[in-house]
Amino acid sequence: MTPDGEHASRLRLAVVPGVSPGRWVDTWRERYPAVPLDLLEVPASGAEATLVAATADAAFLRLPLASGDLARIPLWVEETVVALPREHVLTLLEELTPGDLAEETLLVPADDVLHWSGAPGERFVGRAPATTADALELVGAEAGVCVLPRALARALHRRDVELRPLRDAPTSQVGLAWRPAPDGETPPLVDDLIGVVRGRTAASTRGRDRAGGRDEPDGGARERGARAAGKRDGGRGATDDRRGGRPPGDRRHTGSAGPRSGGRRRGR
Repeated sequence: MTPDGEHASRLRLAVVPGVSPGRWVDTWRERYPAVPLDLLEVPASGAEATLVAATADAAFLRLPLASGDLARIPLWVEETVVALPREHVLTLLEELTPGDLAEETLLVPADDVLHWSGAPGERFVGRAPATTADALELVGAEAGVCVLPRALARALHRRDVELRPLRDAPTSQVGLAWRPAPDGETPPLVDDLIGVVRGRTAASTRGRDRAGGRDEPDGGARERGARAAGKRDGGRGATDDRRGGRPPGDRRHTGSAGPRSGGRRRGR
């Protein structure tokens, strides 16, 4: 919400590397064409800070969060892989286990998202890479191997690095996070984004008229009201009669089932 109480004019959405909210962005832009959505690419280490500083309204990032002031919704769990030098002997295997890494040099970047405390292998004796991209550069130079989410490795793709699935290892989870309003409520635009992510339809009761900033009765509510009215008028039979264009209680046989007045059945 803006200080004058009106809805914000746009939604600012931060996204960390390797997370692709494309389908939800497309749905938003189709459903709310009058409310621009700005995608902000942020490093994994800075995603929470953008929310705390209110430079983004919501963020797709990896859990857990360090801040207890942010709300979050867990989404999906990512597959963990090992990044190997292209000519490494372990590339001959289709998948790996932690035991396969026992004699390998493990590169752990400062922005690591797995936090594997009991990781196998030997630690890199040089300066720890500052970012995952730096770690993958070292992998390509045959300085060691790196364990990370597959989606992140693909986003930072290198031709001199091969990926292999790693079983029985920590995984990462992507979530949607936001900063609640001062009253503890979810900001309206973020609430709409949550609806898009959760598959809420455009006719949901939480759908808002963006031109006037107010809630409008939705098709589902009208349909529920019609069913309730049908029960008051005698149950299912009364409702069926109205669909056929006859007053309740009129049971005359029509001979054939012609087109019903009332048009097509409402889609869900």
